[in-house]
Amino acid sequence: MEVLGVDHPDSAALLRAFREQQLKRYGYADPADVPRADYAPPLGTFVVMYDHERPVGCGGCRWYDQQAGTAEIKKTYLSPIARGRGWGRLLMRWLEEQAVGWGAGQLILETGVRNAAAIDPFTRCGYSPTRGYVEGRDPVINRAFAKRLTRTFT
Repeated sequence: MEVLGVDHPDSAALLRAFREQQLKRYGYADPADVPRADYAPPLGTFVVMYDHERPVGCGGCRWYDQQAGTAEIKKTYLSPIARGRGWGRLLMRWLEEQAVGWGAGQLILETGVRNAAAIDPFTRCGYSPTRGYVEGRDPVINRAFAKRLTRTFT
């Protein structure tokens, strides 16, 4: 794993692949361009995972509500060749450790109901359904999850 800006060529390629996947699944998607400041220290981080120097996954973590101690995981994506190999759990653990290091006590994230490839791993990593937190999202499609953080990871 390597911490990179969202504008690094490998990050940008993975974010475009993530967007394409969302477009195929739902017919719409958030833009692939992500504001660099959202995932830059000290307010956030963005990581790219490599398999033999080939970028195969990415994810970001940023403060959602620093005063409340809540951070948000965003833009997690694994290329099809990386799925089912434990990379998702590794990515989530790394992002959780970053948030704990910042002093966060809770992580939140959002995905779509048709994304079983994400929902199942999120729940296996200890995330529980919670009320939606992104204004304007369709509650029929979008699912929000939360996890309390501790210094010990499971």
